[in-house]
Amino acid sequence: MKFLGVIPSRYASTRLEGKPLKDICGHTMIEWVYKRAKLSKLDEIVVATDDMRIYEEVERFGGKVVLTSKEHENGTSRIAEVCEKYGDYDVIINVQGDEPLIEPEMINSLIDSFKDETIAMSTLKYKIDSMEEIENPNYVKVITDKRGYAIYFSRSIIPYPRKLDIQNYYKHVGIYGYKREFVIEYAKMEPTPLELSESLEQLRALENGYRIKVIETPYKIIGVDTQEELEKVREYITNNGIILD
Repeated sequence: MKFLGVIPSRYASTRLEGKPLKDICGHTMIEWVYKRAKLSKLDEIVVATDDMRIYEEVERFGGKVVLTSKEHENGTSRIAEVCEKYGDYDVIINVQGDEPLIEPEMINSLIDSFKDETIAMSTLKYKIDSMEEIENPNYVKVITDKRGYAIYFSRSIIPYPRKLDIQNYYKHVGIYGYKREFVIEYAKMEPTPLELSESLEQLRALENGYRIKVIETPYKIIGVDTQEELEKVREYITNNGIILD
């Protein structure tokens, strides 16, 4: 099987406009994401954007980039457009463009999940260890069955804490793997009631009867949605001496 990594990247953001081009210790955020993802087992990786500023930045640091339509409402439909142009790949890994500290092993664990040929879609989770995170609606929680398939994703506290026990809570990590044919079909599906209620696109797959394999990862990464989170990433990189090759 051949694996293509796609990084959907857009300039507009309600909380941090232009974040793909924000400087992080001498490199833009999109360069961090791209080059960290390049350390994984992906056969190829490409940035998908509708903005020439991002397009030119990716070309500047030597990355591969595709200019996509401005009409896409979400990253999945943008990825589906890329799939049409890259027909030689069996599996697409959707790498979020606002996670500059993405661990290559997180991507590799998704790649490895497709050794099971019955899987059409997979994603990641990690254990939450504080009530503050559990109660935070920006931390999407996921519950799974005994075989590791998603039962539900929610911004609410799931499962309900009838007894105060934080052992059973997992945060969903928004990185996905899809069979190429599936993501094209998935992008054509109409938005579903639970998806619209929670504002969580992955619920569309569950509501249409598809299964999502959820793999636990030990890595907790800092996504960047706000200026405060951007400063945390800068501080973390500086304090830990992380270098981008």
